[in-house]
Amino acid sequence: MTQIRMKVNGVTESLDVEPWASLLDTLRERLGLTGTKKGCDQGACGACTVLADGVRINACLALAVQYDGSEITTVEGVDHPLQQAFVRHDGFQCGYCTPGQICSAIGMLAEHAAGMPSAVGASGLTEDEIRERMSGNLCRCGAYNGILDAIKEVL
Repeated sequence: MTQIRMKVNGVTESLDVEPWASLLDTLRERLGLTGTKKGCDQGACGACTVLADGVRINACLALAVQYDGSEITTVEGVDHPLQQAFVRHDGFQCGYCTPGQICSAIGMLAEHAAGMPSAVGASGLTEDEIRERMSGNLCRCGAYNGILDAIKEVL
């Protein structure tokens, strides 16, 4: 076991974890933060997206020990206008991907504000730019138009 300390949703946590434990499993099983979803468990769907020191990551691909000393924000710790925009624009159907979509969108908006480039390379956050930047988050229900509209509302 390895002892780690991290601030999760504003609360400092000290945990003994196995060196191979994913951040996703640690959040869900050790801290009871089940808002972060396990989808593919291979980094392909984005359901497990959280913010680590403000940067969006796939928690299923991250080892908890990598984030010793970090600040982690899960959907339970989010208070952002994007959440109500998702409701207003029907940015979800079954809701399984919604926590990852919201965390990813918050991270994406921060990346754009910091001037991080994307493959589209648009100067502003056009629809194509938003779609490209959010392409790592899948929605099996197809709520993409509502998700896009919600993101556009908070710009």
